[in-house]
Amino acid sequence: MEIRQLRYFLAVAEELHFGRAARRLHMSQPPLSTQVGRLEQEIGVSLFERSTRRVALTAAGRHLKERASRLLGEFDALRAEMSEYADGVAGDLTVGFVSSANYTVLPGVVPLFRSRRPRVNLTLIPLTSGEQLERLRAGALDVAIVRDETAASPSPAAALMSEVVYEERLVACLPAGHPLSSRRELSAAELVEVPMISYPPSLMPGFVNRVSDVLAAAGGGRVVEEVVHQETALGFVSAGVGTSILPESVRQLVPPSIAIVPLAGSPTTHLLAAWPERHERSAVVTAFVDCLREVSATLKR
Repeated sequence: MEIRQLRYFLAVAEELHFGRAARRLHMSQPPLSTQVGRLEQEIGVSLFERSTRRVALTAAGRHLKERASRLLGEFDALRAEMSEYADGVAGDLTVGFVSSANYTVLPGVVPLFRSRRPRVNLTLIPLTSGEQLERLRAGALDVAIVRDETAASPSPAAALMSEVVYEERLVACLPAGHPLSSRRELSAAELVEVPMISYPPSLMPGFVNRVSDVLAAAGGGRVVEEVVHQETALGFVSAGVGTSILPESVRQLVPPSIAIVPLAGSPTTHLLAAWPERHERSAVVTAFVDCLREVSATLKR
């Protein structure tokens, strides 16, 4: 018994006329009669009482009509639901993000995406860039919002795609009473003389490399502390331990005890969206990245 046969049967059962049912199905009458006859042979029971004047349902036909109506209704509903998943209208999306995304793109992206995809279950997980890339390759994340990372992968099977979604300047965070805190901008040569609060290269390789590149011409900085979160770095800065180079969006976090000074030459840092190459055609991933692009464009104005 096939879905197609049930549709043929149901059309005849509702019309009680093979000719009208055939026109409704956009087919000729002989093939329809043949298909209904084959269905009766397969299940071993007559479904219709046929005469030259009328077509009527047998008791078995009435029972099959009731069951087939429910089954086909559920089948059509299921097919529509699956189409919604394929179109990215329903489903699940797990997104990782670095903490600095909280102060830039996420406040706009989350409500925008949820308004466009209310039936998608969006899960947000705060993670370092390195942790996110690892989870992307393991299949535990659908999209990652990372900082200054490349999407280079050790194997084609774990290949990642990436796209820059936001750019901002790098700034130096200094204790408010530090001799350099009142400067309009700071050079790399001046910064390398100040003890540096940095981050574990294994967890944030892209950002650590970016800062190293900025300081490289002056010989690199003297790292005295490594922390995981920028909030912790700011705590050390406030306590007078040293300086930390961070994205300019950190201005939204700093207390009066910390001064923000731009870097000479206005070097920048980037937030990137990354996702597994196998999800390149995923409608729900595409919808989320589109929201990232739109929100980023408004922030740049």
